[in-house]
Amino acid sequence: MSSDPAGTERNKNIWAPWRMEYIEALADGPGECFLCHHRDDAGNDEKNLVLWRGRRCFAVLNRFPYTSGHGMVAPLAHVADLDDLDNGTMVEMMELLRDLKTILARAIRAEGFNIGFNIGRCAGAGLPGHLHVHIVPRWGGDTNFMAVLGGTRVIPQSLQVMYSLLRKAGGELRLPKL
Repeated sequence: MSSDPAGTERNKNIWAPWRMEYIEALADGPGECFLCHHRDDAGNDEKNLVLWRGRRCFAVLNRFPYTSGHGMVAPLAHVADLDDLDNGTMVEMMELLRDLKTILARAIRAEGFNIGFNIGRCAGAGLPGHLHVHIVPRWGGDTNFMAVLGGTRVIPQSLQVMYSLLRKAGGELRLPKL
């Protein structure tokens, strides 16, 4: 007889098989940088969720978001640390981050943002070799019982719908065309 009564496993585990793609990508090792892949695969920006490209940086939606609209801004160069950026790249990175924040506030009415870098694996970087900054939209009350009690996030909109919405909003702000 099982010590776990029937049906209680669902109260302990939340199945998210879509996360396996991310986990397996981390195990692929050196040379398998998804940001470099997205950088080099310009003909598939919609598939890769690349929102905008600048001369030195690009913005992309996170395929494994914490909330709807979770984006990242990365330099085109594969560098691991802020110290590796020249001033022009740093400025463009912050300008693109500012523009993405503006678009998220307008397009999905985000009320606040968590913005930050994870530099080094011990600091939480899932991709420590290619520097990037995260922007996570927030709303009053968005930390509800699911996240607090269940350790689960609810993402209410598909990535493709979010991509289209943000691309349209970016066009209204005259961001660079792909």
